Amino acid sequence: MTATSNSNTAINPLELPLASANLENPLYYLQNMETVVAWVANHHFDLLLEQERACLQGFFELPRPARALLTRMVMRNGDVFRADKLKYPELGGPETEALDDLVAGDWLDADPRLSLDELFRLFTLAELRPVFVPVVVEAGFAKNLPKAGLRLVLQDIFMDARTPDNWLSNHAKPVVRVNQMALFDRIRLMFFGNLRQSWSDFVLVELGHHRYETVEFSPEARAFSRRSEVDLYLAMHHCRESLDARVSAKEVWSQVPDASGNPWLSSRRDRLLLELGRQAERQGERELALDALAASGHREAKLKRLRLLERMKRFEEAWVLATRWQSIELSDAEAQGLARILTRLAVKVGEPVPPKPQNPEIREFTLTLPQTGGFVERVVETHLSTPEAPVFYVENTLINGLFGLLCWHTIFKAIPGAFFHPFHTGPADLVREDFVSRRQADFDRCFAALKEGDYRQKILDTYAAKQNITNPFVTWPALSEKLLTRALDCIPASDLQILFERLLTNIREHRSGFPDLIRFYPDNPNSKPRYEMIEVKGPGDRLQDHQIRWLHFFARRGIAASVCYVRWQDSGITL
Repeated sequence: MTATSNSNTAINPLELPLASANLENPLYYLQNMETVVAWVANHHFDLLLEQERACLQGFFELPRPARALLTRMVMRNGDVFRADKLKYPELGGPETEALDDLVAGDWLDADPRLSLDELFRLFTLAELRPVFVPVVVEAGFAKNLPKAGLRLVLQDIFMDARTPDNWLSNHAKPVVRVNQMALFDRIRLMFFGNLRQSWSDFVLVELGHHRYETVEFSPEARAFSRRSEVDLYLAMHHCRESLDARVSAKEVWSQVPDASGNPWLSSRRDRLLLELGRQAERQGERELALDALAASGHREAKLKRLRLLERMKRFEEAWVLATRWQSIELSDAEAQGLARILTRLAVKVGEPVPPKPQNPEIREFTLTLPQTGGFVERVVETHLSTPEAPVFYVENTLINGLFGLLCWHTIFKAIPGAFFHPFHTGPADLVREDFVSRRQADFDRCFAALKEGDYRQKILDTYAAKQNITNPFVTWPALSEKLLTRALDCIPASDLQILFERLLTNIREHRSGFPDLIRFYPDNPNSKPRYEMIEVKGPGDRLQDHQIRWLHFFARRGIAASVCYVRWQDSGITL
């Protein structure tokens, strides 16, 4: 164990090593929490109030058992706890002493006022009945009501918050409330870059299981440059919580903060407005839904707005928007959805129906093979592979991997909203709409290497230098040096650029759907294809939409690809 977990003396967060805890340490969760708090205290010092900075320093000055117990409570749901239920033997001392230290340091309120819901969450039915049965009987209800029924009756009688003693008198047990939960939420936001992730996502994992790319955390690369931006995020998070609680969309709309000049926060606001539009429509507020969707820059908002206009029979307005949108670069799924809407709208507005895009025919063949019990992809790989034309099972790993290796430094470029702490497996904005546009010049330089011819060495050098460092596009166990070399020998740079450019039009959608196998023809002249991709479908299996879109793309761009349908000998089953 490290000194941070062994010592009861005060800790200087500036001196804490940036390292993950070993899970064999029973207080590993405390060490990871100390890492989080120290990181925020050091890297976001200027975004904290003086009182907050003093509070964080006070956290490190607590005795170790008190720090650990506070960490346990912060990690749990809610902020009120029964003291007699806090049992953590690994603290190394009595929980009562740790609680006393936390109360003395004003980390805990030892006599909190509890709402009725909080009271019912903390105490059992047997503990509540002696106090409340006389009340419900006097109100005309049965004395043996279940807990939920008892609470339902009492909620119209007791609407104010009270201390445990005032609620239960002699039946009360000690209850504590964490006083600084809002500060810990602010810390969690500045560390993770979101409030979706819980403390458990960091504190309860063995971070040392991964190797992480080193990212330069300069002040200019921070997502939050001002405290007001943290406040803005928290305000948007409150709006999202209200939507989740089914608060009226009209009420939430009035609370949505204005747009900011921070691109990262703008993308978060776009997503909030998309969800607000959905909820407004569900609640029958169609005009509000249109306003919210129109204000959202999220890529899904456009189609949803068009479909809503169509349902409202505002066909002319929808037609103008749809035809204008048609000129923008779209992903395949967006283009498909837009084409369907345009076809329906054309009839309504008396315009010619736009011609449907003619997709080329997908090549396919059938193999009848003995059933060996192995995965069908592996069976076909073994059957087709020859020394002259080796076959590899790659699925989504090869093209993604080549892209990740070529564009490694662009992917891990430290720009605002991309990285919040040193333990990212990839940029936080990877699937956001502006991921590419904010790095366009860097991607252009990567693709220039494909045209200039030095891409091969760049990829191989990165492969050697970054072994087993996490990258959202690179699956290390699937990328052998033999496969990588063969792919670079046989896949032309022009094809790689075509594939990479499509990948970047919609990373979330296009990162999957690649064929299972790739077959290389290293002896073919450059005038003939030196590779082909093969999607394998066993008996009863069918192509999925995203696989079909990739296969049509391959056919349009002259990339050899086909579907292999497999049937087992004597099975009588085929597609």
